Amino acid sequence: MHIIPGSVPAVLALASMPFGMTATVFWMYAYGLLLLLAGIAMIVPQLPREHGVDKVMPLGRLFYAMSLGVFGTEHFTLTAGIAGLIPRWIPAHMFWAYAVGLGFVLAALSFVVLVQARLAAALTGMTFLIFVCVMDLPGTLRHPDNRFFWALALRQLAFSGGAVAFAISRWSTREQQPWQAPGGAAWKAVPRFFVGLPALFYGVEQLLHPAYVPGIPLNKLTPEWIPGSVFLAILVGVVSVVAGACLLVNRKARMAAVALGLTLLLAMLWVYLPMLVAAPRDIVALNYFFDTLMFCGAVLLTAGAMDTPPR
Repeated sequence: MHIIPGSVPAVLALASMPFGMTATVFWMYAYGLLLLLAGIAMIVPQLPREHGVDKVMPLGRLFYAMSLGVFGTEHFTLTAGIAGLIPRWIPAHMFWAYAVGLGFVLAALSFVVLVQARLAAALTGMTFLIFVCVMDLPGTLRHPDNRFFWALALRQLAFSGGAVAFAISRWSTREQQPWQAPGGAAWKAVPRFFVGLPALFYGVEQLLHPAYVPGIPLNKLTPEWIPGSVFLAILVGVVSVVAGACLLVNRKARMAAVALGLTLLLAMLWVYLPMLVAAPRDIVALNYFFDTLMFCGAVLLTAGAMDTPPR
């Protein structure tokens, strides 16, 4: 990538030089670690007040926020490449690349510290839905036989659903006040559909192609040195199909979302974390790791939106 002296990518690259990493990798780690530490500081005092499976729910916002913030930093280090993804009929590509990146970085921090988190979540969900309608769906319809295009489009839809789920749940405020508005029950169906449909599609694809990485079945084979990868892929596929169907028909939906979220977390520890440890400076490995972590967070946030009032 050609870096213009004095530009934002140049400044960020200069700051990363002492660490021997590319600017993209350094800032992904740096901001991800900052959000992780801030998230732990916020979540740990909250856990004693929760009971049973509710102790898992705060992880949803942490996983989602870390991934959202990490992807936001890429808008400042890979600006030209990201601007090139914007449709030609939209003006000011560089402006939108920076604006969306800044929005993601700030929204991630808002999710973690719970300051205007409900507003940030609503705007994030709307942004990802715009991505689906403006960029992903048109490209997918031009290549309807390519399953990876469908996987990418549904990934953005799931990210939108996770943000909407967080916006309407009690977990988006420090006081844990549930969102009250006319038609609230109808709004709860949005994240169920936005997350359930991708989960069902991903589960079927995982069962048909178990050699590919689990969770979001993108165009990457699971490394042969990871033991039991086929078994894990089948497990993720079965849970995804069942959970996706439960979310769509609204039967045992909360239990299904929690089960899927924990299964995806298992896949993170079994497949994606070893892949990242084996190549810690590989941007592709980082993107796959945080992609799946964000999907896991979106699923857990969806479970939280079907929450019962705190005891």
